[in-house]
Amino acid sequence: MENEVIASADRPTVMVTNDDGIDAPGLRALVRVLISTDRFNVLVCAPDSEKSAVSNSITWRNALPVKRVDISGATAFAVGGTPADCTSLGISKALFSSVPDLVISGINMGSNCGYHIVYSGTVAGAREAFFNNIPSVSLSYDWVGGKSNVDDFTLAAEACIPIISAIVAEIKSKTYPVNCFLNVDVPTDVLNHKGYRLTKQGKSIVKMGWMEVTPGTQGGKMLSTMTMEQNSSETVEPSNLSTQREHLLFKREVRGAQVDNGDTDYYYLQQGYITVTPLGALSNADADGVEFFKEWLASVSEHISSKL
Repeated sequence: MENEVIASADRPTVMVTNDDGIDAPGLRALVRVLISTDRFNVLVCAPDSEKSAVSNSITWRNALPVKRVDISGATAFAVGGTPADCTSLGISKALFSSVPDLVISGINMGSNCGYHIVYSGTVAGAREAFFNNIPSVSLSYDWVGGKSNVDDFTLAAEACIPIISAIVAEIKSKTYPVNCFLNVDVPTDVLNHKGYRLTKQGKSIVKMGWMEVTPGTQGGKMLSTMTMEQNSSETVEPSNLSTQREHLLFKREVRGAQVDNGDTDYYYLQQGYITVTPLGALSNADADGVEFFKEWLASVSEHISSKL
C-alpha cells in the first residue's frame, strides 16, 4: 500500500489479527509490546468489530470493507469480516506488499483450551495462516472477572515475547515445522506463572443449554469466545414455552462444564503454566474409534455383498 510503514529489511515481519476486534485491549497491548522490542516489522489486519466464537467461517459472496487505522509504529487495517478473512487478506499481498513471516492471533480475552479451540475465532486466525503454510500462533489470556485488569494483557504479551522470538529464529534458520501451529494460553496470575508447558488439546468445554425468553429480556452480549462464567449475574426471564406461537426467541445458558484433570492444556493452565499446544488443521479421531469403524465398515460391506 502507498502509505505502508517502511519496513526494515533485517527485521522479520509479524502480522497481528484477533477475534475481539481491532480496538480490543488484548490486540493493542500485543502490538505495543511487539513494537517496543524494536525487533519486528508489525502489520495489523483485524476485524472492525467483535467476532468471537465464529470459528473458521469466511465471507464468500460479499466484498469486504477495509479501513486504514492509525496505530503508531504499525501498518494497520480494520476489516469487515471474520478472523479467517483477515488472515487470508493480510497474507495475500493484495493489502500488504509482502507476505508476513509470522501471523499472531490475539491476545484473546479468555482462554482457549479443549473443545473451545474449535469455536474460537482467535485460533482460527492462526489456523488460516497454517492452511497457507505460514507459521502462526494464537495467544489467549485466561481473563477472570474481578481478578483481571487490562494491564494483564501487557504482562501476557511480555511473557509471550520469548516464544515469539524463538519462533522467528527458527523461521529464519528454516528449521520451524510447517506441519502444525501453536495455541498459547496465559494463566490469570501471569506475574506468577510457572513457566512454559508443552501440552495437548483436551476435552474441556462449557456445557450449554437453551432457554426460551420473551422479547426485551434476552440480556447483554455473550462473553468473549467461549469463556463463560457459571456464576454469571445476568438474569433472563423465561417465557412460558408455547410451540403454538409463530415467532419464538431462545437464548443460550450455561448449564455446567466438562473439565480435564489429566495431562491437557486446561489442566496445566489452571495450575499456573503458560501452555503451548501444537495443533493441526483438524482433530484426529481416537484410536479406539478408528478401530471400531474399521470392523464396522467391513461388516457393512459383507452385509451388502450377501444380498447381491
